[in-house]
Amino acid sequence: MAASYISVPRDLTKVKSKVMFNLTKRQLICFSVAALIGVPSFFLIKSVASLSVAAFCMIAIMMPFFFMALYEKNGQPLEVILKHFIEATFIRPKQRPYKTNNYYSALERQADAEKKIKKIVDNRMLEKSLKEEKKKGRRKDK
Repeated sequence: MAASYISVPRDLTKVKSKVMFNLTKRQLICFSVAALIGVPSFFLIKSVASLSVAAFCMIAIMMPFFFMALYEKNGQPLEVILKHFIEATFIRPKQRPYKTNNYYSALERQADAEKKIKKIVDNRMLEKSLKEEKKKGRRKDK
């Protein structure tokens, strides 16, 4: 007897549930929208131009919807990939400098600030003590 084997994919995250005609819900929606837009455009263009021109125009109109239904890279659909591309190319700045704010540098900045404050306070105290000595010196002279 021959054994019957069922192939089970190794990565179950790539398995998608099929709704109808062995298509996913996303594919059914995209193909339906393509048909709703492409078929009427074919008949409208056929009344103006030849049959082959109308067929090519219908294909050109329906092709983006087919790509949206079928194309997927790294588990991301076409519109997500296009969104990332547009953000990286046009929206985000071209040069993004690498900036870190680690705990050690924050402690160094705090220590520098405390040294500067201490220096300012010491200078003020020195000035104040010099003024007091001048006042005492004047009083002794009188």
